[in-house]
Amino acid sequence: MTRWGAGKAGKIKNKRRLLQGLFFILFLLAPPLNILRFDLYANSLVLLGKNIDLGFTGFQYGFTPSSEVILNLVFKAFLPLAAAGLLLIYTAWRWGRLYCGWLCPHFSMVEGLNRLMLRATGKPSLWEKQPQPALQPDGTVLKPNPWYWIPLIFISAVTAFTWAVATITYAVPPDVIYYNLLHGQLSRPQFLFISVLTLVLFLDFVFARHLFCRFGCSVGLIQGLAWMANPRAMTIGFNRNRARDCQECNNACDNVCPMRLKPRTLKRKMFTCTQCGECIEACIQVEAPKNRDSLLKWVDKECAAHKTTGRDHGKDCF
Repeated sequence: MTRWGAGKAGKIKNKRRLLQGLFFILFLLAPPLNILRFDLYANSLVLLGKNIDLGFTGFQYGFTPSSEVILNLVFKAFLPLAAAGLLLIYTAWRWGRLYCGWLCPHFSMVEGLNRLMLRATGKPSLWEKQPQPALQPDGTVLKPNPWYWIPLIFISAVTAFTWAVATITYAVPPDVIYYNLLHGQLSRPQFLFISVLTLVLFLDFVFARHLFCRFGCSVGLIQGLAWMANPRAMTIGFNRNRARDCQECNNACDNVCPMRLKPRTLKRKMFTCTQCGECIEACIQVEAPKNRDSLLKWVDKECAAHKTTGRDHGKDCF
């Protein structure tokens, strides 16, 4: 049996913030550093500094047969993408939606903007029916302040624009986009792409966030299905023998969940869990002043089975 999440509060979050930050930097710099992009001008795939000719230009002018183009697409593009997809599915099958909780730039925005909205309105999202308890897991008392709407809107707008510019550089050479931006010479398609995507992302950051993660993200859906297929996969385990201790708490683990889930429930109701560990750290903070261990921990193998079946398998998981 493997035991997870037994450390002090903050360790999980710090590790996730570091990985999320590094991955976001990679997302922004991959095109200008020629790590990964597709060059529409040269009709070639750029990978790790190398131009991989797929034969599109030769086919356009009649020099390259269609069979060669198809083989190039299969072996130089499709198979590497398929390998990356299989790795993602295997990771999710064994450990859950780790990509979402530990790498995905969108989910890091969900968490950050949730905290800002909590400070602005007392609710992590506009769609919550009731404000959250003022008492936070770390013992502080939160007093909503509408002034926090200013950084929330500003960060949403700036990040949406940054993402839109970064996204188009995966298809159009980055130096062209940057030059056109700085000199106000964006072409009509470039301007429309950046403008529309900025607007869509801004609306997502302000109004949707976790709702997109739960109902609109195909990458998250695939990971969730793979995770559900493995009853022994890593999940959030709840020490039901100490369930009475929860009566002294204001549902801190539920309140901090960025996906608005209830971590103590069955696995089938945790389909969109991102394995972020926020619920674990909240429980650690609540129980620490009482010199008690967290009621929530990551568990796997046999200890994860009760989250699927609802039955106690008699394992000493805590």
